[in-house]
Amino acid sequence: MNKILSGLRAELSELSDAKLQASSQRYFKDSVKVYGIKTATVGQLAGKYYQKIKHLHKDNILELCEELQKSDYMEEAFIAYNWSDRISKNLDTADWPTLTRWVSKYVSNWAECDTLCNHTVGNFIMKYPDYIKELKAWTKSDNRWVKRAAAVSLIVPARKGLFLDDIFIIADSLLTDSDDMVQKGYGWMLKVTSQAHLQPVYNYVMKHKARGIPFPI
Repeated sequence: MNKILSGLRAELSELSDAKLQASSQRYFKDSVKVYGIKTATVGQLAGKYYQKIKHLHKDNILELCEELQKSDYMEEAFIAYNWSDRISKNLDTADWPTLTRWVSKYVSNWAECDTLCNHTVGNFIMKYPDYIKELKAWTKSDNRWVKRAAAVSLIVPARKGLFLDDIFIIADSLLTDSDDMVQKGYGWMLKVTSQAHLQPVYNYVMKHKARGIPFPI
């Protein structure tokens, strides 16, 4: 597995672009660690290297994903989340602590949060809906990205019209949060929910509009 990571990182370094590296910062309030590679190129590289690891056991792939996240490079995190999404159908309840650890320990900006949670975590929640109670617990975290994750993990399920009552419970928990990254997360969740449940979301927004809910985004 070390050979896989070494080869991947060598290619990432070769593709690094100093101008793109500098310009990437404008999308984030805090400093981010990036090689400076276009998202489409990172996706192609993730696909290329997935062909080298797809025969491995799920646990080995998750281990590789964790090693990539340890570098703090955003592109490596994106590749990790690409791979975890590819095997999301094989995840089971024993893998929930791994996903929780990734969100709380490695996610450090909105792009990483949304990439991991829109896909891998969202797919897990649709497969194991009882775990939505864990998202509700995330709303009480001191970590801004864990709180945002509680909302954005429901973006894909919301598009399918799922979990309306739970979405409102999570929105209630985050409604007065002062962090703009959390506000934008649950505002996005409600906006997407309105595609399938326009009237209930409209009623919810009108009920809480005086409290400054960020809708639409």
